[in-house]
Amino acid sequence: MARPDINRSGEIEVFVRVVEASSFSAAARSLRMTPSAVSKLIARLEARLGAGLVTRSTRKLQLTPEGTAFYDSGVRILADMAAAEREAAVGAAPRGRLRVNSYVPFGVHRLIPLLPDFLERYPEISVDLVLTDSVIDLMAERADVAIRAGPLGESRLVARKLGQTRMTVVAAPSYLKTHGAPLIPADLSRHNRMAFGFVRHVDGWQFVDAAGNAVMVPITGNTLVGDGESMRLMAVGGAGIARLAHWHVADDIAAGRLTELLEDFNPGDEEPTHAVYVGQGRHLPARVRAFLDFLVESVRMGA
Repeated sequence: MARPDINRSGEIEVFVRVVEASSFSAAARSLRMTPSAVSKLIARLEARLGAGLVTRSTRKLQLTPEGTAFYDSGVRILADMAAAEREAAVGAAPRGRLRVNSYVPFGVHRLIPLLPDFLERYPEISVDLVLTDSVIDLMAERADVAIRAGPLGESRLVARKLGQTRMTVVAAPSYLKTHGAPLIPADLSRHNRMAFGFVRHVDGWQFVDAAGNAVMVPITGNTLVGDGESMRLMAVGGAGIARLAHWHVADDIAAGRLTELLEDFNPGDEEPTHAVYVGQGRHLPARVRAFLDFLVESVRMGA
């Protein structure tokens, strides 16, 4: 257990000031401390951590790898503390920058259309939005919320489910006119099956045969894409056959841009979408809690 007499936030602030000033004496002046007091504090911090944070010379101060990592974490901690104090001072009103990372299809078709309403409701929140289907480290990317599709792996993150949808195999009429339509899963061996360029939870397309037995079809083709929206556009353009979440392609199916295939062999498996974040609900900044509640209230995943 940590000793109660250690002022960790004070140590972090002094260390960050030293790094940003590139000088013990300059940091001491800004903090109204003596250079020797600052030097002793950094030495105590290094002794407690069991790692050297800075190398000292007469000309300049240089961070060790451990010092660089500690500085980056320290800056985030001080920023979070400042944000927490601001929120507490105004009765936890939602405000500040909200960093959101979403997988591309959800971001394009569900999140972006909703953001104007969210920002109108919470005018003191600003949104920093990044779209990617790659799995990210929330802490490293400094994201408040990440929205991800598929099963969740073991982690210390907290998740709120936003919905789920069945998966469907689709192709454009132009592709089917040229190559014909597969009538059973085995027919897919003669077709271009588009795949993702990142690791998926299941390496293949799932079907059931006429007897109800599970069938797994490997994904092989001449097209790899980095996100689901690019795959949808490639499918609409006639590049090949894709397996995507039904909500993602429902409008294309209704408009005739895509045709559902092999529905008699669809196992009915569903892909969930979650908003994941760091920390238990009672400790959430007001801006994060407001965003999560808004998503649960507003998001409709469709069929």
